[in-house]
Amino acid sequence: MTSEAGSVGAARIGLTIRDSVPHWPTPPAPPPGAPNILVVLFDDAGFSDLGCYGSPIRTPTIDRIAAEGLLCTGFHTTAMCSTTRTALLTGRNHHSAGVGSLANFDSGFPGYRGKIAKEAGTLAEMLRPHGYRNYMLGKWHVTPLTESGSTGPFDGWPLGRGFDRYYGFMDAATDQYSPELVMDNSPILPPRTPEQGYHLTEDLVDQSVRFLAGHVAEQPETPWLLWLALGAVHAPHQAPAEIICGYDAIFADGWDVERERRLGRQKELGVVPPDTALPDRNADVRPWIDHTPEARRFFTRCEAAFAGMLDHADRHLARLVAFLERAGLRDNTILLVLSDNGGSQEGGPLGGVNLLGPRNLRAEPMAEKLARIEDVGGPGTYVNYPLGWAMASNTPLKRYKQNTHGGGIRDPLVISWPRGLAARGEKRHQFMHACDLAPTLLDLVGVSPPATVNGVEQMPIEGVSFAAALRDGAAPSKPMPQYFEMFGHRGLVHEGWKAVAYHEPETPFEDDRWELYHLASDFSESRDLAADEPEKLKELVALWWREAERCKVLPLDDRFRQRFAENAARFHGARTRYVFHAGVGHVPTEVAPDVRSRGYRIEAEAVFGNADSGVLIAHGDATTGYSLYLHDGVPVHDMNIGGEHVILTADRAVPPGEHVVGLVVRRLTRELKPTVATGPGLSEFTLTIDGVRVGTQTSGLGFTNFVAWAGLDVGCDTGSPVSHYAVPNVFTGRLKRVTVVMEEDQTLDGDGVAEAQLARE
Repeated sequence: MTSEAGSVGAARIGLTIRDSVPHWPTPPAPPPGAPNILVVLFDDAGFSDLGCYGSPIRTPTIDRIAAEGLLCTGFHTTAMCSTTRTALLTGRNHHSAGVGSLANFDSGFPGYRGKIAKEAGTLAEMLRPHGYRNYMLGKWHVTPLTESGSTGPFDGWPLGRGFDRYYGFMDAATDQYSPELVMDNSPILPPRTPEQGYHLTEDLVDQSVRFLAGHVAEQPETPWLLWLALGAVHAPHQAPAEIICGYDAIFADGWDVERERRLGRQKELGVVPPDTALPDRNADVRPWIDHTPEARRFFTRCEAAFAGMLDHADRHLARLVAFLERAGLRDNTILLVLSDNGGSQEGGPLGGVNLLGPRNLRAEPMAEKLARIEDVGGPGTYVNYPLGWAMASNTPLKRYKQNTHGGGIRDPLVISWPRGLAARGEKRHQFMHACDLAPTLLDLVGVSPPATVNGVEQMPIEGVSFAAALRDGAAPSKPMPQYFEMFGHRGLVHEGWKAVAYHEPETPFEDDRWELYHLASDFSESRDLAADEPEKLKELVALWWREAERCKVLPLDDRFRQRFAENAARFHGARTRYVFHAGVGHVPTEVAPDVRSRGYRIEAEAVFGNADSGVLIAHGDATTGYSLYLHDGVPVHDMNIGGEHVILTADRAVPPGEHVVGLVVRRLTRELKPTVATGPGLSEFTLTIDGVRVGTQTSGLGFTNFVAWAGLDVGCDTGSPVSHYAVPNVFTGRLKRVTVVMEEDQTLDGDGVAEAQLARE
């Protein structure tokens, strides 16, 4: 018999402990003095929205961070959320990493999979081998939403991409008072209700402090990365009323005056050069004075809600910074505050209290908006501001989020690291891009990107560290060209020049008119030199095509309706029947039954008592959705379209015993090209008990372009209520199952669907 049963390196496994030597793996060792990293990522904050960038919105916490470090004026993003987050996380261009457009769809081409490629490791995955603990909070939205349900797959979720803990939401947006929350890999309910004072921003900061407090207690010598991606200031714009109302007077003079004021402050602060010109008003924005006094009052309140949401976020960010200081962490923490793209154009020309109604072709006239003006920013609303305020948000730049002009891609970035960066209150004007952030942080930490992650060989890092620029204001910008592309809009920046083309969807790309700007002398892209410098423009356009081929931008794809429709069809396939057994839990909207623009029926099988109440099935929330429920034993169906409730009540109660309560929806007429004016057509709604009709009504409203952005519940209604009841309104009988069967008569308006989907991005 041998005396050695096995060995690992110098260790040895003998027959007994006396002739064995243990093996102790060496844990990953961070570089000496490795800093912590705190990334605070805002959503849809334009170039001028922070106080230190010229805004009147109160952001003293962020302003202080800038005063303790650096404010960057040349930071650029990719014009949309999924794509910028991909570039920030991976250090690669978004197409190269597989997320050339939204995470909502997979186009079947390498640059457009809607999911970060395994070959593009995230910052968390790159830091983990060096001993970092990684925490992710808030918005993710770099996983296909069809993979966000309880069955995953989870390889694209935060815990599958290098983060140790996650607390946030997977979608592009969520209600700040009743969010669709996930803890690690499981959906959870918010810890409080709106009536108890809940707001997502406060909760995310609470959880950030909790994660870091636990880290300090257990691993005080271990460096950490905390990625806090706030829902603010993406629509719905929601904040405490007392903060919102304080901004009415500040914005009462309108967007034209506000643009002038912001540019003046930017010049005084040194954010833009003294000779920066204010471009003409964006073509889709009317002068402030052309609107009625009543409309101007509503528009002002919309901007006040946006400002209140940002102000509110800054107040809670102050709590997180205060914790870092109390815990002795602030001095060696790289703290970054930035935005993922410019101000949003999704509010349209007039904004709205609940823009989900118009997305389903229910008009929200100005009289209704004014009647609900005190609701703006509160629970049960989906507020977004008008285009004029988005234009002001991006001062002094043209266009908006989604576009590759400055208003879509030039964004705030503030950085402070007391121990590692000597600058205090300085500006940095070098060109920087979202894909440059990860290599910059690796550079500051003192580590190199790994050759493999989880056994997968990694593609090259395409971003370039701008750490030298953080230490030296005279350091040069990155020498290589940086392309831009979003929905067919294109651009390229190289050696101080910019070529850019605005693209009308589904028009020939060769018809696009390229513009040329010398950014080194024209910050706001106000002097088009295309006619003066045709050879320079030709050179840059040719360079764009070379970069596009290299970075998987091709084939150019400007389709809106087709991509959304194809993705839904590919996921749902021929499936028309869904069975939800009691206890199924919360179902994300992307994997719930697609009852848009079609007939369908719902059957809820249960054992009923005497005068049971509660929800059998509900999809959505107070802004839109449907609910089939019982009230004192009587079946009720509520179709909520943008806050207008179409309620059908049965003419009798369900008798005690085992029965089936049903709803049948039948399309009677339909519009081939529905609009707000025409509506989607007429539908008939019928309630049944054991197949017997117990109530019927017709309505011209319906789920034309989307059902809801909040998910589906069975046996209860979590989140904000679809109908006029208190949540969770748990069914008091014994529910067995709910079956949803859809007719094969779906006729979707692709343009309307795409517009509705983009409104939540």
